[in-house]
Amino acid sequence: MLRKSRFKTLCLFGAVAVLSACGQESSEAAGNKADSAPKAAAPDGAPDAPAAKSNWVETVAATPDGGFSIGNPDAPVKLVEFASLTCPHCRDFHEMAMPTIKGQYIATGKVYYEFRNFVLNPADYGATMLARCQGPGAFFGLTDAFFKNQQTWIEPFTKLTEAQTASLQSMSPDDQVVTYAKLGGLDGFVRARGIPEAKFRACLTDAKQRGQLEAIRKAAVEQYKVTGTPAFALNGKGLEGVHSWADLEPLLKDAVK
Repeated sequence: MLRKSRFKTLCLFGAVAVLSACGQESSEAAGNKADSAPKAAAPDGAPDAPAAKSNWVETVAATPDGGFSIGNPDAPVKLVEFASLTCPHCRDFHEMAMPTIKGQYIATGKVYYEFRNFVLNPADYGATMLARCQGPGAFFGLTDAFFKNQQTWIEPFTKLTEAQTASLQSMSPDDQVVTYAKLGGLDGFVRARGIPEAKFRACLTDAKQRGQLEAIRKAAVEQYKVTGTPAFALNGKGLEGVHSWADLEPLLKDAVK
């Protein structure tokens, strides 16, 4: 796990400080408390109009609220997940729940699922910006890769020295984000998954994506009362105290009846 003290040190880059609200709980404490697809989004960010007999599991889009969706946009049940790529409880949820959610709920056209990134720390910020930068067609495949290899890609960040993090303070905010991501080895991780070095910096410093993450976090906290990850909203209502598949599954079953 990344240490909270390291998060505070890295509050020096402003964009991450806004998103991670430095000094809040780690994702692990919050959790205790509380595939790539072929279709892309329409130019205005709204979900594509579904074709007849759509394969809903392969119907992905960017959403107006800054998330990425899978499924039938006209489904009677709308499920939103707020998650962090560094959160072990989020990783466990995806491993345990997503095959069932896709196979039994999304595939039937009855559930529309949306993933919204809730950034918790600087390493999460870098991974999130990289996962989002190639749009909906690549987002879920990259997100799966970050979850499946979570311990592997997080470990280098836990081994950064005080001298390495202190060296970031003299850099511009964009240079801080890029350098920190490289110190943790994210450049190599995503290069092997389709993001070349030439695009790495552009992904990490995309002002539009940063703005979307800020808006997601604001809405999550103010509208849905999210305090940790994973967290969920069902048909527009935040699910207080629901942070696992065991908590969510009976509510989802009841909603699709």
